[in-house]
Amino acid sequence: MAVPRLAGKSTVLHAMVSERPRKAPLRTVAEDGDDIDKLLADARGGYIVIPEISRGAHAPGYIWGAPVRRIFRGIGADTSLAVALHAPGPEEAFDIICRGCAVPDADASKISLVVYLRSLGHWEEPTRRVVDAVHEISGVREGRPTTRPLFHWDDANDRFVTPPRARGR
Repeated sequence: MAVPRLAGKSTVLHAMVSERPRKAPLRTVAEDGDDIDKLLADARGGYIVIPEISRGAHAPGYIWGAPVRRIFRGIGADTSLAVALHAPGPEEAFDIICRGCAVPDADASKISLVVYLRSLGHWEEPTRRVVDAVHEISGVREGRPTTRPLFHWDDANDRFVTPPRARGR
C-alpha cells in the first residue's frame, strides 16, 4: 500500500514477487487475463497479483468489489496473494478491502504482511521513496487487522529500524 501516488508500490510489489522460487507460477489480473477462476487455478503453488484495488479502472487490473472478493475467497493455503492499494496505513487498507469491497474477515485474514511505502518530497516529483513500515497481520475482526510492527522508517536518522517490541520475538 502507498500514499500518495508514485510512491513505488508497483515497483516494490514486482520486486517482491520476483524473489519467489523460479518454479512458482505468477499470474497477474488483466496482464494474464480477467478470468479469475482460471487465474486462481494457474497460480496454485505460486502467486496471484492484483495490480490495484481501486474503485476506478484507471489501468488494466484495477479491480473493486466482486472480483476482489472472488480472488480473496479463492486463495488457498498453496497460493499467495500480492496486492497494491492506496491507503495511509494497515487499518485504512483493511477498511478498503473489508468495507469497501466487502471481503469477509476470514478471507481478509489471508493477508499476513503489509508493506507501507511513502514518497519524500512533492508527490508528483518525489525526491525519494522509502518503505515506511512493515506490519505482520495475525488476523482480521470486524474489518480491523490485528497488526504487529516489524520495521519502520526513522526519519530523524534516515534509516529503517526494528521497533523495540518487535525484537527478540
